[in-house]
Amino acid sequence: MSLEAIEFVENPEPRCPVVLLLDTSESMEGKPIDELNSGLATFKYEVEKDPLAALRVELCIITFGDTVKCKQEFKTIDEFIAPKLETGGLSPLGGALEMGLSKLEERKHLYKKHGIPYYRPWLFLITDGAPTDGMKWYEAGKKAQELEAEGHLSFFLIGIEGADMDVLKKIASEDRPPLKMQDMHFKEMFKWLSASVRRVSSSRIAAEMVALPTVSGWAEVSDG
Repeated sequence: MSLEAIEFVENPEPRCPVVLLLDTSESMEGKPIDELNSGLATFKYEVEKDPLAALRVELCIITFGDTVKCKQEFKTIDEFIAPKLETGGLSPLGGALEMGLSKLEERKHLYKKHGIPYYRPWLFLITDGAPTDGMKWYEAGKKAQELEAEGHLSFFLIGIEGADMDVLKKIASEDRPPLKMQDMHFKEMFKWLSASVRRVSSSRIAAEMVALPTVSGWAEVSDG
């Protein structure tokens, strides 16, 4: 029996896949990267408080700085160990979007192969700058935008201080505009994310997108 088959035999629960695309460029050095690392630990702690969500929510982490890297393949939260993220390089945001969409497609294929039901995937981007790898961001971002419009993806774009919000607005859906993080409220953001995916993972698979908690404690909608 393959390792992937064992994974699904041991835990046949429906899955809620979440891909985090995290900017680890040089400009994130210092407090931003420290707060981001702390936020990841908070996310694990908060989701694990819900035993069912711990088995259903799967996290994949992709960073973009020196290069685009998959720092963590999909793991349920009960098996997830937060990596220590370090900074360096520019912001190849387009490549990160491409990898994120590819990882989600691969994961969905595995779910279908092994008969595992799954919730609408989440793609969650956090950046403090502008793309530095040409126009990849536009093509990949438009693909994510289309998938969301078709009901196949929930695409969230978060800009922290220094982010090019005009870029994010171009690839966000009209129904889910990019959010601007207030100060460095990473911990509050990850608490919101954990509460949101816990809520989703306890709903029916075929249900419409559930109502999510307010973001007022950590972000504001970009006004462009």
